[in-house]
Amino acid sequence: MITFFLVGLTVHVVFFLSIFDIYFTSPLVHGMTPQATSLAPPASRLVLVVADGLRADSLFTLLPNGSSRAPYLRSVLEEKGTWGVSHTRVPTESRPGHVALIAGFYEDVSAVAKGWKENPVEFDSVFNESRHTWSWGSPDILPMFAKDKNVFFLHLLGIDTNGHAHRPMSQEYLDNIGLVDTGVAELVSIVEDFFDYDGRTAYVFTSDHGMTNWGSHGAGHPSETLTPLIVWGAGVHNAQRVTEPQPYNDGYLQGAELMKCLNGVLPLPYLNNTDLFKAENMYTNAIQVLEQFKMKMTQKKETTLSFRSFFAALHSLLKLPFYLLNALPFISPYQISLCQSLISYSLEGLVYYHTYDRFFLGCSVVLGFVGWTSYVVLVILKTHASLNRHPSLLKQVRLCMCVTVVITVFLLIQRSPVTYYIYCLLPVPIWYSVLKESGMVTDLIHSAPSLPLWKCFVYFVLVAFGIELLVVSFFHRAMLTVGLAILSIWPFMSGLFGKAKFRSLSWFLGCLFLALFPLMPVVGREPNIHLVTCAGLLTLFTSMFHVAVCAYVPSLTHSSLQQKQGLPLLNQIISWITLGSSMLVPLLSSTRIFHRLLSIFLSLTATYLLLSTGSEALFPPVLSWLMFVWINIEQEAMLAQGVSGRQELSTIDFSANIDIAKIRQLKLDDIRRSYFFVFFIITAFFGTGNIASINSFDPASVYCFLTVFNPFIMGGLMMWKVIIPFIIVMCTFETIQVTGCELQTIINFNSISHSSPQHFFFLVQDYGSWLDIGTSISHYVIVMSMTIFLMLLSVVTHILTSQRLILWRRPKLHFP
Repeated sequence: MITFFLVGLTVHVVFFLSIFDIYFTSPLVHGMTPQATSLAPPASRLVLVVADGLRADSLFTLLPNGSSRAPYLRSVLEEKGTWGVSHTRVPTESRPGHVALIAGFYEDVSAVAKGWKENPVEFDSVFNESRHTWSWGSPDILPMFAKDKNVFFLHLLGIDTNGHAHRPMSQEYLDNIGLVDTGVAELVSIVEDFFDYDGRTAYVFTSDHGMTNWGSHGAGHPSETLTPLIVWGAGVHNAQRVTEPQPYNDGYLQGAELMKCLNGVLPLPYLNNTDLFKAENMYTNAIQVLEQFKMKMTQKKETTLSFRSFFAALHSLLKLPFYLLNALPFISPYQISLCQSLISYSLEGLVYYHTYDRFFLGCSVVLGFVGWTSYVVLVILKTHASLNRHPSLLKQVRLCMCVTVVITVFLLIQRSPVTYYIYCLLPVPIWYSVLKESGMVTDLIHSAPSLPLWKCFVYFVLVAFGIELLVVSFFHRAMLTVGLAILSIWPFMSGLFGKAKFRSLSWFLGCLFLALFPLMPVVGREPNIHLVTCAGLLTLFTSMFHVAVCAYVPSLTHSSLQQKQGLPLLNQIISWITLGSSMLVPLLSSTRIFHRLLSIFLSLTATYLLLSTGSEALFPPVLSWLMFVWINIEQEAMLAQGVSGRQELSTIDFSANIDIAKIRQLKLDDIRRSYFFVFFIITAFFGTGNIASINSFDPASVYCFLTVFNPFIMGGLMMWKVIIPFIIVMCTFETIQVTGCELQTIINFNSISHSSPQHFFFLVQDYGSWLDIGTSISHYVIVMSMTIFLMLLSVVTHILTSQRLILWRRPKLHFP
């Protein structure tokens, strides 16, 4: 069994990493010849000001009296500049936003593995293509563009900091916008005075991302993606008044001309210059994009005639008109249209070659998934069913060797990277393990008439429905409420109610109370510290003074912060000590089942209270209550089935050498028990929110621990808050194993959980909005990592339940 789990862990890790080769590969192309125009630029210098975290509506929306909170910038967009709303892309974080602004492309997705803090692939930017760059601002942004080769870059972090700390609707956030406006006015005055008002300076004022009403960013809500863009100075059109209605539904855009730049294409409507200048630069832009396509095509070693002939013809068609540019009295719109067409087709070609291997690798991953799931099912049948267990090997060995040779030769011809060999060859030994048990499959088919087919069919339909419900719950949390409502009537449908009325009613009420949490809002709610206090009082009935303190600390902390008195040092000390001891205190308690479980649940709940701001504080107590009931009601179910070797719960000790690998005949109830576990794991993840959406976290959750913005510590604390419900469910699972359910539940869990990654692998998409694309990839990554994570967490929970830490031993007394 150890070998089985190690192989399973390896398979999951490999297929989890495959998503980075399939979807998270760098789109950047290197080795092209740089293209440049011989015409002089209209500006001698650029001043770029980025107000980190500034929302478009916060800047553009007028005050009730008709004035603006940013009067200087308002005068610029009304009198001498071009303005609009720029649209950022998911993830709406500082680094991806600045890369798009300064380098002209959307963030290299391979940077996701490095937290967007390094440059995994070198790229050009406005800064390293200029002669000199002076940058001022945040130390986590400036080093990304530090190649110093005339650009002035000013990164302003104050708005973002105030948004995180006080939220965008706060007076602090809005006042900071006025402060930035004053600073920009002063900056422009200094620059113009220094360069003697030569009219050769261009100014750009924008933001890298917006912010939600609750002070976070990272996802695709319009408040995060809509950012202001104001451009003025040398080479830029002056403000243009329009009289006809504009096709914009944003209230602050009425009566203005809106222009935006997409996909690195030259934004002609912004430029105030001659037609010759526009045409020449558009041609340069088109040739540069075409060079990227040609380089990408060369890298893929493909000589597709249709692509090559098409782009060669289009390129030659472009040459003649531009050779005659200086001789013509006007510039034809046809020439610019050809350039735009060339850019469009080149971008399509880049996408084609960037996704060239996606289908092939996807098929390999799917084959591996199906093979591993089939193998797990065969392991269950082989271990717990009386079937033929004599495998035939010779034919299968020959077949697998032939397939291995064919795949290897194909990859060698394609000059594929080493990882491709792993993804494509791993399914071969998996399917070999499946095919060698063909005799057992044949025996199963022959013995099918003797099985309770109707009952098996009903269980199959119920499990299939349950799995689909879990998949849908990733998109609609309310489906967990439906699932919990169905689970609540299980004791009544199974006949357990007549034998254990109190436990059945407790199960019914526990499921219904837990079903309320998926219906509650995850984001956008105001903190309700009174609910945190109520959760502490609820836990106090079964706890000690320590939990009462933990219930009071959040209330005192948030009251102090509202009065602008900062984080009390005593509260901070109590919070960190509670966090540090939450995994240590349980190890000091008895290893009897209920003693140890109570100690674990109370320690974790105390930490959870310190990380809560509202109704989610009630989640761990309700979940713990339901888990205690589940343990007891499973005992009643085993008693009703006449399972031998059943022990009283009060007599079972976690530290006893209980053999959970005992083998017994497989029962349909094992499948039901496994599904319950998977369902509760998903509920623990989605019950109060999840990490699929970055903006689902409220920064106020960590204010008991720190108030100075530190993304790494804050992220770690929020992750621990997510993990706590997992540990509660995993400890319950460990208890069910040692109380008589043995290893069958573990194996069945593997079988059921393997169906979810296959669902989400097929649901991954590379089209539509970037929020949809990012969400689909996130779901697959979450499901895959969850399976791996639970395997590792099971080891942690085993230690947490079975080990005891003895700080001192009583001295032995010797009597004469």
